[in-house]
Amino acid sequence: MTTNTRTTEKSIEHLQPNEIFVFGSNLEGMHAGGAAYLAKERWGAVWGQGIGLQGQTYAIPTMQGGVETIKPYVDDFIQFAKDNPDKVFLVTEIGCGIAGFQPEDIAPLFKEAIKVSNIYLPERFWGIL
Repeated sequence: MTTNTRTTEKSIEHLQPNEIFVFGSNLEGMHAGGAAYLAKERWGAVWGQGIGLQGQTYAIPTMQGGVETIKPYVDDFIQFAKDNPDKVFLVTEIGCGIAGFQPEDIAPLFKEAIKVSNIYLPERFWGIL
């Protein structure tokens, strides 16, 4: 397994002003558990908004079906990160908690993020990529 200098910490406690906490959500934006709850309580995720930038967070829906339903949202996120090079995006292990996926399922969706210098990924995702 290789590690990368653009690795998200396992436990994110604080954000710098230019950092964005990227978490898995549901389409309804019911941020009631896991990283979504943390995003709502600490960094401005909006109850009822399940997609995109909210405060210092970015929501990627992971609860609506299989991996193929998550990919378009990951692609949109990667493009958003490219369009916002002044921000650093700290991706959590989206989909690997309440949604029930494994890193092996989700990490390949982030293949294009390898080339995007302001996207940080979990260590287990890098190990798969």
